[in-house]
Amino acid sequence: MNPRRPADAADGRPMFVVTIVCLVATACMTGVIWYVQVVHYPLMAGWPHDAFGAWEARHRARTGSVVMPLMLLEGGTAAVLAARRPRGVPAWLPWTALVLLGGVWASTFLLQVPCHDALSRGWDEQVHARLVQTNWIRTVAWTARLALVAACAVLAAAPAAKEA
Repeated sequence: MNPRRPADAADGRPMFVVTIVCLVATACMTGVIWYVQVVHYPLMAGWPHDAFGAWEARHRARTGSVVMPLMLLEGGTAAVLAARRPRGVPAWLPWTALVLLGGVWASTFLLQVPCHDALSRGWDEQVHARLVQTNWIRTVAWTARLALVAACAVLAAAPAAKEA
């Protein structure tokens, strides 16, 4: 074992691939959340209020089919990245990124999902405002997370390139 290298830093291209998959999933989710925050959620106020629950139910079904696979892929690769970080990546980077993802998931299931549940029963201006306001938590956390995962990818690229 190299004394200059931490024992828990993983070697090889497989971890670089995991890092890139994590980066792509995180970038996709960051793009989605910015679109949702700036365009989609604000436009919900203009949906027909008399049939809002039906609109919301369709929105949830379609959105879930897009974001849940990405969120699961991101979560899995984030956990692997933290547990078996690539050589050249300091431990705090993937762990901080994982903590941010935990915050995203907590915000999603504790704040945004209850808002969507309430809106599925019909239009409520206060609930909609809460949804838009609390979604900034996810928007900021995913943006910060993207920067951290990108830094992991850059740092992991140098050792991976040497092994190619």
